[in-house]
Amino acid sequence: MTDPNPMPLRRDNQEFESTRIVEQRLSIDDTIERFIGNCGWIQFFQATLLSFAYFFDAQQCFIGVFTNAEPTWHCTSPGTSSCKNICQIPRDSWNWDMPVHTSIISEFSLECSGSIITGLLASTFFLGCLAGGLVLSTLADSSLGWKNMLILSCPLMSLSGVLTAFSTNVWMYTSLRFISGFGRSTIATCALVLSAELIGKKWRGNVGIIGFISFPLGFLSLPGIAYLTKGSSWRLLYLWTCIPPLFYSVSLYFLVCESPRYLYIKGRKEDFAKTLRSITAPANRVSLTDSFFDRCIKWEDELQETDYYSAMKILLQTSWALRRLASVKVVGFGVSMIYFGMPLGLGNLAFDLYWSVALNAFVQIPAALTIFFLVGKLNRKFSILGLAILSGICTVTCVLVRWKGMQIGLELISYFCGIAALDFFMIYTLELFPTCVRNSAVSMLRLAMMLGGVSCPILVATGRKNGLLS
Repeated sequence: MTDPNPMPLRRDNQEFESTRIVEQRLSIDDTIERFIGNCGWIQFFQATLLSFAYFFDAQQCFIGVFTNAEPTWHCTSPGTSSCKNICQIPRDSWNWDMPVHTSIISEFSLECSGSIITGLLASTFFLGCLAGGLVLSTLADSSLGWKNMLILSCPLMSLSGVLTAFSTNVWMYTSLRFISGFGRSTIATCALVLSAELIGKKWRGNVGIIGFISFPLGFLSLPGIAYLTKGSSWRLLYLWTCIPPLFYSVSLYFLVCESPRYLYIKGRKEDFAKTLRSITAPANRVSLTDSFFDRCIKWEDELQETDYYSAMKILLQTSWALRRLASVKVVGFGVSMIYFGMPLGLGNLAFDLYWSVALNAFVQIPAALTIFFLVGKLNRKFSILGLAILSGICTVTCVLVRWKGMQIGLELISYFCGIAALDFFMIYTLELFPTCVRNSAVSMLRLAMMLGGVSCPILVATGRKNGLLS
């Protein structure tokens, strides 16, 4: 029987052959982008769930604002000649305004310790972040993967936080805070990279803002929890903030996929195909057959593994990448001094601690929303430069003025600009480096930020006596 429509069929065959040839030439990144380019509800849900890790991350970063706060005190002996310096009058001549167990400073009798010791309470957490970033980043890239690394990091941070609540001395406390920081070190990086690799390029920047909104929500929860437990032991704050992440880790295991690109690099063909099918749109899912993967991807030719150290070797051997990496680290260090230092130093201002922390946490939300709406419209480089300069000017001016209303206003403007600059810079860093070294570049940025975080608590402790020094 003669086919009445031979030309359309021939045309369809030609189009199929053309499509098949194009498919054969697709790289792994092009293949992934082709099927996950549109942000479906499954991808959006997983990216949102991953971004919620920032919530718990923020709580542990800034919990020391309340637990390490220096309590107010008053003289109890009428004949005391001076009530200005707590270390120059007898211990029986003064007393704390709140119960001794409300702060680590009062419970462990650190009121007359130097800035190195008091700063160590918070610095050890960031030192742990620095050490964990160097060690755990290699595991995420090599053996564990980003999903498993996140599932491991959250419980490590949480369990050490729970144990911190049972510390009996300052050395036990600082050791556990180091372990907590060690576990926390890769949480934000894993959440950022994994959510970015589950989303297409078109939506990657916008979806990344979800994490930048979750972080201030976690920060904003701290003054609320601290106020509700006001007058109680500082240990309760650790229990309230460290138990929920344990349940969150369980939900990640069952509800979030591993990075398709990581599965491909590790040669896990079946897992790669299964993951790609689970997150792609239903209309594209039917074309993801076994024959498609066999036809489009040459596993034996394209399979390669780039771990943290080999990626760093690539970065260091390429002149343009080395220049970019150096710039990323310098800017990350500088902006993180504002990002971590301003909240930790709020106790040095003549303003209510609960309100000032709440305002600083709240200002992160409009800062993140500003980046959300302007990320595609503003020049990256000059926006970061302008925000950083304005933040620095407001920070210095904040120390010089004496009126507390203007002080907190300048501090909020400075913090707003610092947050916006850092959020902008995190997205910019993702765009500055190719996929094969992007994860390592982001990890190096995080290390530079943690180095800035290590310096901040000591400067804040010094600033209690002289604001210009910090």
